[in-house]
Amino acid sequence: MSQSFTPTDLANRRSFLTLAVATAAIIPISESALGGDRHDHSKTATVRSDTRDQKTFQTAVALRDLWLGHIFWVRNVTVAAIDKNDSAIKAAETQAVAHAQAMAASIEPFYGAAAKEKFFKLLAGHYGAVKAYLVSAIAGDVSAQAKATQSLTSNADEIATFLSQANPYLPKDAVQGLLLAHGGHHIQQIQQLMDHNYDAEAQPGKK
Repeated sequence: MSQSFTPTDLANRRSFLTLAVATAAIIPISESALGGDRHDHSKTATVRSDTRDQKTFQTAVALRDLWLGHIFWVRNVTVAAIDKNDSAIKAAETQAVAHAQAMAASIEPFYGAAAKEKFFKLLAGHYGAVKAYLVSAIAGDVSAQAKATQSLTSNADEIATFLSQANPYLPKDAVQGLLLAHGGHHIQQIQQLMDHNYDAEAQPGKK
């Protein structure tokens, strides 16, 4: 069944934190996580598992920070676009792209260069859809807003498919729901900033 943005998605203002964890979950599970039926208790096996667990944790933390940066810089793009400040838009977009590149690069050690390039392309599609919605919202083009929203929905499906295929223990529906909520957050934030409704923007879930 296809999914799309709903009012519930729009009210979810903190989904990016869960999304960061979900993204980090594409990292291969360590032997210690899969070792319920294994009985290798040697010090060497323990050290290797602990090392992998630590690397996985560090990557998850890095991804969380990158998603937070993504939210921050997309907001800056929005504010600059509303203010028609081209130099500020350019600076914020440079940072947004850099964060997407870093997110994609974080999976290269586990899945290779091809996966990194694929993930970056998908993340670029996400930002492109958000930017298209922003531009059309400022222009008051309802038809273009609907098209951009559909692009966000389609992109969420593509990213969810990519992540779930990378890790079969990561259900596609769960990731897709998080991505839809994340995209909904962008849409809600754009509308609130255009309306100068800063109090509502600062309060997750406030209508």
